[in-house]
Amino acid sequence: MLPGVMAPAAAQSEAEPAPAALAFKWLTYQDWQPGLKRVRVQAPSLAATVPLGSRWQVDGSVTQDTVSGASPRWHSAVSGASRMHDRREAGDVQVTRFFDRARVTVGWAGSTEDDFRSQALSLQARFSSDDFNTTWNVGLAATRDRIGSSDDPTLQGRRRTTEATVGVTQAVSRRDLVQLALTLADGQGFYDDPYKRIDRRPAERRQVIGTWRWNHHLDDTDLTLRFSWRGYRDSFGVRSHTVGFEPVWRASPRWRVTPSLRYYTQTAARFYYDPVYSFAGAPFPPGWFDQPPQHLSPDHRLSAFGAVTVGLKVEWQVAPDWWVDLKVDQYAQRGAWRWGGAGSPGLETFRARFVQWGVNRRFR
Repeated sequence: MLPGVMAPAAAQSEAEPAPAALAFKWLTYQDWQPGLKRVRVQAPSLAATVPLGSRWQVDGSVTQDTVSGASPRWHSAVSGASRMHDRREAGDVQVTRFFDRARVTVGWAGSTEDDFRSQALSLQARFSSDDFNTTWNVGLAATRDRIGSSDDPTLQGRRRTTEATVGVTQAVSRRDLVQLALTLADGQGFYDDPYKRIDRRPAERRQVIGTWRWNHHLDDTDLTLRFSWRGYRDSFGVRSHTVGFEPVWRASPRWRVTPSLRYYTQTAARFYYDPVYSFAGAPFPPGWFDQPPQHLSPDHRLSAFGAVTVGLKVEWQVAPDWWVDLKVDQYAQRGAWRWGGAGSPGLETFRARFVQWGVNRRFR
């Protein structure tokens, strides 16, 4: 996720603020590997939209994550897990100025936890054609991170990232909406994992992200089919693709049901090494004691793997200005599921479950 730049939104004709709204969400996350429940997260959040006159709008949200469980130190080996507990507090605010066929948004986002602090500033502009069938989106953002470690109180790592995005959303017919976007990011600073003894990464990371979305509406069944693709590459050597499908079915005027299916695949970073356990206990890479390489990492998130996510979201309009929703996603990751070649060996199957429910109130 790139927190500074917002994704391009769908083309719309509104040139004035949205109605005031207040939303509460609660997210529960649990992941596990064979024989071990690893990380559990509880994350309540509150978001608000406040219009100011006919041309201004303020959006903001606050979130608090409580994280606990066992975190693997070496690749995904259960034997290397240690107990951990952390709490993260995050918030963001966006101020939008509306024009006849455009809007400009300035945003700030920040988060803090025991060993990590981040702040981001963003600027985004959207311009629509005379008939509002085409919307262009451009954005800039700057993020500053401070990285610490409970294992090493002297660590004061810093990282800065600059991002730019450009996109277009086109209504190609009465039933079809297509969106294209490109994001470039350049990061400088500390990228090592401070909780892995053997983890040395480059001090620069350049990222390129391309997205494509297509929404197609079927009038007879009141069904909207959402297709998406996301391509990613960076200077670490990671290449990934994500394809998604979401059929949105309006079962009745008050009920909406959205199943989802997503497939993800990535190549390994060029400095990632596969597990090699020896008499030393920890999975030191070959040649470590003779001539350690400049960059290397055992982080399984940088390995080659594939992943599948299956989900279901149900939304219910309780009253004209009240909505409640429930969303459940099941995630599974394996090296063998990588598309186009064998994935990284020696990694345990990784699974996770996301459960989110929320209440939304609109004020008119």
